[in-house]
Amino acid sequence: MSTRGVVYVHSSPSAVCPHVEWAISGTLGVRVELQWTAQPAAPGQLRAECDWRAPAGMAGKLAGALKAWPMIRFEVTEEPSPGVDGQRICYAPGLGLWHARTSANGDIVVGEDQLRSLVSRSRAGEQLAHKLDELLGASWDEALEPFRHAGDGAPVTWLHQVG
Repeated sequence: MSTRGVVYVHSSPSAVCPHVEWAISGTLGVRVELQWTAQPAAPGQLRAECDWRAPAGMAGKLAGALKAWPMIRFEVTEEPSPGVDGQRICYAPGLGLWHARTSANGDIVVGEDQLRSLVSRSRAGEQLAHKLDELLGASWDEALEPFRHAGDGAPVTWLHQVG
């Protein structure tokens, strides 16, 4: 089953950019040449994004390949496909990797078992609110938001996995 998604490299040192392209190329099995532009939110850093089409589950593989460079900031999204939830995976230095399932409209999906576990481990309202923020990736959104806005209007590279 094929799906599509987007890789957002929010910031990367210029010396790491070729490695990012190689990681994406190796994962998708097609040569990738991203259009790198300056990242205003981090002077001296570059940003790029690319759309991709490949089998379901590719977002996790792409994120796994990109996390080899802990100095970059990135997000990988995957649209839902028949019988498979979508995904959103974020990485920010100091926070590490965060992953969530997404619905057709892009909302984070929180499962019943996740909620039951969260409620059973929380002793007070403030602790519950903090754990919900963790589950929804609030720290990653806070860390990445300045980089997202700084990339508005940047060029996009379109990719399709071969085979």
